[in-house]
Amino acid sequence: MISRYLAAIFAVLGLLCTPLAQAQGGGGKAAAAPQVFMTSPVGKPDGSRWRLGYVESGEYSEYPRTLDAIVEGLQRLGWLGLSEDMPAGMTGREMWSWLSRNVRSNHLEFVEDAWWQPGNFDAEQRAPMREAIMRRLNDKKDIDLIIAMGTWAGQDMRALGPPVPTIVGSASDPIAARISDSAADSGRDNLHARVEPERFQRQVRLFHGIVPFKKLGIVYEDSDAGRSYAAVDAVEQVAGELGFAVEHCHARSSSISTEAAIENALNCYRQLSNKVDAFYVTLHRGITSASIKDLAHILEKAKIPSFSMAGSQEVEQGILLSLARADVSYVGLFHAETIARILNGAKPRQLSQLWVDPPKIALNLGTARIIGFDPPVDILLAADEVYEKAP
Repeated sequence: MISRYLAAIFAVLGLLCTPLAQAQGGGGKAAAAPQVFMTSPVGKPDGSRWRLGYVESGEYSEYPRTLDAIVEGLQRLGWLGLSEDMPAGMTGREMWSWLSRNVRSNHLEFVEDAWWQPGNFDAEQRAPMREAIMRRLNDKKDIDLIIAMGTWAGQDMRALGPPVPTIVGSASDPIAARISDSAADSGRDNLHARVEPERFQRQVRLFHGIVPFKKLGIVYEDSDAGRSYAAVDAVEQVAGELGFAVEHCHARSSSISTEAAIENALNCYRQLSNKVDAFYVTLHRGITSASIKDLAHILEKAKIPSFSMAGSQEVEQGILLSLARADVSYVGLFHAETIARILNGAKPRQLSQLWVDPPKIALNLGTARIIGFDPPVDILLAADEVYEKAP
């Protein structure tokens, strides 16, 4: 049975590799031949450098990690160099400021004061932030492209048009969040977001194939953004297909401190631990590199199998299973190539948004032993990342 699930994953991946032109075709019309745009470095027509801005949803470790990978991708493509190695552990604001001082390029400029954030996921600051961005773009007209990091940032830029080419990164589900209209079409000429169709459905189907649970627990903030981060619609879709129940717990995460978000999330997992026989560990501001070990201990004590939405970094910290995500450098290169093609004349909407992570299984055998889970032989053979010790 497990082999059938693994085979199905590869089959789905094959279907998802449909060319964008084919995906956009329909209605009996012949699809036009795709236009090719280069990724080689090029300056603006007047010989000046392209000026980049940055919008960030809040303080979240994935955002500077992805920005770092984009910069690395632009380096690989020859667009820029760095005067020194980038320091580790910077926030998004610190990294953007550092890049403005240390990028060496004849083609790109990271504009230090072209950085916006609605506080630390403070919903009340989103509208004022959008107004500030629009004033800058209308009054100075000095920004050529914006990198929007996170779901809120993507939504806010879409709400503005966007008036300049905008690349959305680190949005867990751009379609559910209404950033992009579909996998094949962002719906806005100046908008591009990385989209991985059926990503979370594939995860939940695989988890159920390995651990045939009857009640699955999920924790999320009960808001549009919170449901998007946690892929609630995808989980409920698969629950309907496979016939298991979903137990929900709402943990507020926005417009509060990180410490409060962590406490809310962990309390939810404790509350659900005597009601469910498996957990899908969703993206939540309260599940951080600092709190994931605490969550792993809660699940180990309850002897409940778990699957991480985020990937193998959480499996290494004690979550039982996940689909290992591609090295972030590949994600960064995807965004870097998109930026390069836009600066070479492409409209963001013309470029493919499709991205599919390789189906690599991550397994923590230490956690499996603690909770009394005996992994099927198929999974042991298929696992690409195996961790022997629980934290």
